[in-house]
Amino acid sequence: MQGKVLIANRGEIAIRIMEACKDLGLDYVVVYTDADQDSEHVQRNQLDGPAQNAWKITRYTDPNDILAVADHTLCTAIHPGYGFFSEDYRFARRVTIRDRPLTFIGPSWCVIRDLGDKINTKRVANKLGIPTIPGTSSPIYNEMEAEEIAQNIFDVQEEENEPEPAVLIKAAAGGGGMGIEEVTRIEQFRRVYRQVQNYAKRQFGDGGVLIEQRLRDFNHLEVQLVCSRHDERIHFSSRNCTIQSTGRQKRIEAAPGFHNSCFDYEFDAEQVLENIVDYSLKLADHVKYDNVGTWEWIVSRSGKPYLLEVNTRIQVENDVSARISYIDGKHPNLLKEQIRLALGDPMGYAQTDVAFHGASIELRIVAENTTRNFAPWIGTITRFDLPQYEWSVVYSHVPSERSYPIPSEYDPNLALALVWGKDMDEAKQRALEFLTHSTIEGKNSSGGAIITNLDYLRENLDRLLTF
Repeated sequence: MQGKVLIANRGEIAIRIMEACKDLGLDYVVVYTDADQDSEHVQRNQLDGPAQNAWKITRYTDPNDILAVADHTLCTAIHPGYGFFSEDYRFARRVTIRDRPLTFIGPSWCVIRDLGDKINTKRVANKLGIPTIPGTSSPIYNEMEAEEIAQNIFDVQEEENEPEPAVLIKAAAGGGGMGIEEVTRIEQFRRVYRQVQNYAKRQFGDGGVLIEQRLRDFNHLEVQLVCSRHDERIHFSSRNCTIQSTGRQKRIEAAPGFHNSCFDYEFDAEQVLENIVDYSLKLADHVKYDNVGTWEWIVSRSGKPYLLEVNTRIQVENDVSARISYIDGKHPNLLKEQIRLALGDPMGYAQTDVAFHGASIELRIVAENTTRNFAPWIGTITRFDLPQYEWSVVYSHVPSERSYPIPSEYDPNLALALVWGKDMDEAKQRALEFLTHSTIEGKNSSGGAIITNLDYLRENLDRLLTF
């Protein structure tokens, strides 16, 4: 392949994109801020001289800085990773229609626009007969109208004898668990509504909110799709992302989405997984989806699925799906697929060429205090020693041979650890072994020892895929 990719992101995802570019024979450029000077995604590259390929910018969310570097270094494409500009259709549109156009490595900007709007996604899904969470199908801006909708949802829950009735107020333009609050009594509604609306205006520039029924006792599942600009669409199975922090940030993911060794389900687990895959492909076909994407679902204890949203980007946990998938006997690299397909290649394989075997687990290792609402820990890591096995892989920007000050400007994510096995029991045993032999040491400015979520991950493995 030919071209040069600007990697508009940081940390472990930037490193994974770097490696994918190398495997594809593509040149690349990375950007970084002052806070990330010590990150491995920077230190593995050239910071000056004729071969310089790492360039300092003010911030990762400044499009002018990023495009200036892209032009100066003659890049032909931009990979946004996840977060930042990855689901910003305005940025994707600007990249592709400017005087010096670049390839945006992701879906086309119009698809990002249409599916990035959760209201529009819900409206289209409903037209296609795809189940969605009971609630509004358009953004609400009027407080009295919103309160009336919330009262109706509470009334329905009372009629259905819901033991813990609740309504969610969600920023319509939000994502990734941001801008969501719960109300358990109608008397609380107006105050929380105003709080979410003000947050939405500040963060997303749009005060529209969604009002939805709060579903409890469910599992959070995802379907991984890979699509091309040649009207090709396939899936790489499902994964389960139910174990999350109090801020709805995922901490342990596993594939496949359900497994009978973990729980006695009240429904046909295989049929439910098949249904959400079929629904996901149906929506992807309808909108002509043309790159990597994730369809997020929640499934009730009784087996009812509801489409939550579509993430029009590569997910942090994409490799969980790849580790139970095989093409010609090998795990696919979904980052390489994303880049290759965005640059115009046909897929080169069909759904019948993809085989699924075994189980996999991803552990998100974070410097945080899980007993205090997952509060971030900031300090300097002095020892970072994670084990290596033939059945595991680690993605991290944290160096193992020198100290590393955790930047306070970003979430203190340290590493992603993937393990896999012949079944879920073996994968869980290997995850436990991996965590047992992981050592992370460090101190904060007061001399206090580092706090991580290693114990939390270990203690929650048995909750995987359960209700």
